Amino acid sequence: MPKYRNFEAPGRSAVYAPTAMASTSQPLATQTALDILKQGGNALDAAIAACAVQCVTEPQSTGIGGDCFCLYAPAGTNDVVAFNGSGRTPSGLSLDYLQKHQQTLQRTSPHSVIVPGAIDAWSQLNADHGRLPLGDLLQPAIGYALEGFPLTPRVARDFAKQDELFTSSAELSGIFRPDGRRLAAGDRLVQTALGNTLGKIATQGRDAFYRGEVAEDMVNTLSTLGGVHTLDDFAAARGDYVDPISVDFRGRTVFECPPNGQGLIALLLLNMMSELEVDDNMLSVDRIHLELEACRLAYGVRDRYIADPAHASIAVDELLSPEYAKQLCSQIDRKRANEALSIPPVQGAAHQDTVYITVVDEERNSCSFINTLFWPFGSGITAAKSGVVFTNRAEGFVLDPKSPNCIAPAKRPLHTIIPGLVRANGKTEMSFGVMGGEYQAMGHMQFLTRVYDYDQDVQQAQDLPRFMVSPFDGAVEVESGIDTCMLQQLAERGHRVAYAENPIGGSQAISISYPAGDDAGILSGGSDPRKDGHAAGY
Repeated sequence: MPKYRNFEAPGRSAVYAPTAMASTSQPLATQTALDILKQGGNALDAAIAACAVQCVTEPQSTGIGGDCFCLYAPAGTNDVVAFNGSGRTPSGLSLDYLQKHQQTLQRTSPHSVIVPGAIDAWSQLNADHGRLPLGDLLQPAIGYALEGFPLTPRVARDFAKQDELFTSSAELSGIFRPDGRRLAAGDRLVQTALGNTLGKIATQGRDAFYRGEVAEDMVNTLSTLGGVHTLDDFAAARGDYVDPISVDFRGRTVFECPPNGQGLIALLLLNMMSELEVDDNMLSVDRIHLELEACRLAYGVRDRYIADPAHASIAVDELLSPEYAKQLCSQIDRKRANEALSIPPVQGAAHQDTVYITVVDEERNSCSFINTLFWPFGSGITAAKSGVVFTNRAEGFVLDPKSPNCIAPAKRPLHTIIPGLVRANGKTEMSFGVMGGEYQAMGHMQFLTRVYDYDQDVQQAQDLPRFMVSPFDGAVEVESGIDTCMLQQLAERGHRVAYAENPIGGSQAISISYPAGDDAGILSGGSDPRKDGHAAGY
């Protein structure tokens, strides 16, 4: 008898479709993706269009003032295209500059703002791999910005938690607190300036953002606040095609983008879980303890080694070797938490908001796409004339000159956002991603082990409660789906554990199965209940 979910309990089933599918954290974005597919666009076109809509409809989580990463698997090939659309610091910002001016990396400081990379990423990916013009892809987002859209419940909740940030920025609050009102679910929000900027990009291309009056507005805004950004910094913005990195896990190959992102840490965690036995109960105290200790070690590796590879040598092959995973696992005490775990040498920020989008089209092109402002509404700094809200991603740097991730001119910070892709037997099997800042590498491991070790479908694996060790202070956060008895058992093992104040992250996934005799495959998708969105197909 197949294993079914409890249909009397709250929840949702995985979505199945034969032809194409999209999954996002916003219903309007999912619908936009499907519309683009039906208009002749491919999976990448649909993901870009959906992301643009989410820059309007989920503005606390993402925006055109932020960054983007993408994995794209063209059908009928063995290729996995990886793109790093993360921005860099202005050329005039350095550790010496900050120290000389007695500045630190604070969220609302202009020094936390890197040059946004998202629009360049959309433009390059669309030009090289898309089918429809970028201007066509932006039309749904332009319409929602100019005509307005109703806030969904999770977005309204996130807005309500940013009172202090709104107080600090008249430009931000002028857009998202119209007439001083706190918007509620169902209230219509109009973003005229953003809609106009998207319209300029639609007709003039990426240069409408990185040069000319929009760039001038952004640079003037940052300069007025003491930033050192220049028009040359914006004109020089350029994302990169990079070689994806991968490991084998349970007979499949899992792909991630390479550093400066933390995808390497997701792969390291999978290697570590390959070394540890699979408990019969995925939420037993033994299993949770092992995952927490693996997390503790892997994030220590992250904070020691991950940085911009243009500024630091990163021993990727050694970090992803089975031997290194074994070294780490040998330190785990299966009965006791150890906050003093050491990180073997190699030669050579809090849970935040993001949007992740996955689309698979009729030809089985698969797109794994992620876009972010880092913290809710990023830095809060807003270029009022153009409606651009800036990321605070430079807070991903450290100010320790000995660290490979120390801030420097024209440098990318350690990045948390990571799209994922799974291939097996020469075909793409899954496109997936996890939102939630620091949690994402841990989230990739938890999602994939729940699917491949515990036979959960893509919706069930996202529904299950989450937990994580904070990379900042070693404390453990768990979601409310973990009962108080389990908290006590974890505490008895030495974990400093408490319930998380907010849901941990979000996620989307689309799986492609190939029943016997069905070369096209059947799509199944899921979308995280912690957000407002859904998966849908046709």
